[in-house]
Parts: sequence; structure tokens; C-alpha cells
Amino acid sequence: MCGMTVQSTSAAVTAPPNPARVTIHPLWLRVTHWINAVAVIIMIGSGWEIYNASPLFAFTFPQSITIGGWLAGALLWHFAAMWLLAVNGLVYLVLGIVTGHFRRKLLPVRPGEVVTDARLALRGQLSHGDLAVYNALQKLFYLGVIVAGIVIVMSGLAMWKPVQLWWLAALFGGYEPARYVHFFAMAAIVGFSAVHVVMAFVVPKALRAMITGR
Repeated sequence: MCGMTVQSTSAAVTAPPNPARVTIHPLWLRVTHWINAVAVIIMIGSGWEIYNASPLFAFTFPQSITIGGWLAGALLWHFAAMWLLAVNGLVYLVLGIVTGHFRRKLLPVRPGEVVTDARLALRGQLSHGDLAVYNALQKLFYLGVIVAGIVIVMSGLAMWKPVQLWWLAALFGGYEPARYVHFFAMAAIVGFSAVHVVMAFVVPKALRAMITGR
């Protein structure tokens, strides 16, 4: 009886955890992720309407994919979403640093691994078996979109208050250069979001994990 008891206890200790009960994404990460997603969608849609009022390039965005209806309405939506993105993004950054999430998940990024994973991705051979471990491409893209998010908020503030925040506007070379920086940061976020959505359909368990955490 004693031998059987010891064997049973040992098996219980060494048994692997149930994958369905392992937390991949903590609650704070999931909440800030979805709030950021909503804020970004509103900012992009309203930003396209604002862009249409004074285009930088020889094209405008279709009215059907913009938010606000006209310039004043778009500005109201844009500023509301801006504060939501700025505050929620700050919470995300602080918690990501304090909890060590960024250090564990996103660092280090090695160029050789990025090249290898890019080749595997092009051949459709990149593994997504362990959602708790980010591959080199994921690390690079997640870090990139964080930087783009910081740049788009700072350039937006420089455009909003170019006199009061003259030092910030000067950092971007003035009001007009800040508009171009803001546009290309938006384009980078849109590109990331498009790939992100496609991958959610390719690897549906990744979307489920961002909802349930497991």
C-alpha cells in the first residue's frame, strides 16, 4: 500500500499541466489589447475622414470606410479615441515593463532568427504549436507596432498643439513633416493589423487564447 501511495504521488507531481488550464495571456494584457483594438479602429476610420479634408497624396479614402461623416465629426471621434489609446496604451506599456512581459516575450530579437523564420513563413512552415512562445517575426512585428503606436500619438499631439507643444513639433521637423510621419505610422499600424487579422483566421486558437487567456 505504501509503495502504491508513493508511486501515485510521484505521478501527480510529474504529470504535465493541462494545456487548457495554462494561462497564456494574463487578464491585463487581454483587456488592454481589446481596448487598443477598438481605439485604433476608431482612430483610423476618423483619421481617414480628416485626411480626406486635406490630402497629402493624390488619393482619398472612400467615404464608406471613414468615421465621422464630415471633418468636425471625424475630429470629435479622433480626439476621443486618441485619449483612449494614449491612456490605455500607457497602462499597457507600464504593465508590460513592470511584469516583465516584454522582456520574456519580445526579447531578444536576433537578426538571424528573423531571417530564418521569414523563410519558414514564406514556405508556410512556420510553427504555431506553442502560443506561449513568440517566434522572431512576432517579436519584431509586436515591437514595431508598439513603436508605431508611440510615434502616432506623439506626432498627433504635435499636429494638435504645434504652438503649445512647439518642442514636440520641432522634434518632427514642424507641422507638415509631422503630418507625413503621422500618416506613415498609421500605414504601418494598418499593415500590422491586416496581417494580425489574417493570422487570427489561419491560427484560430490564437484568437481564442486572446479572449479566454488559455
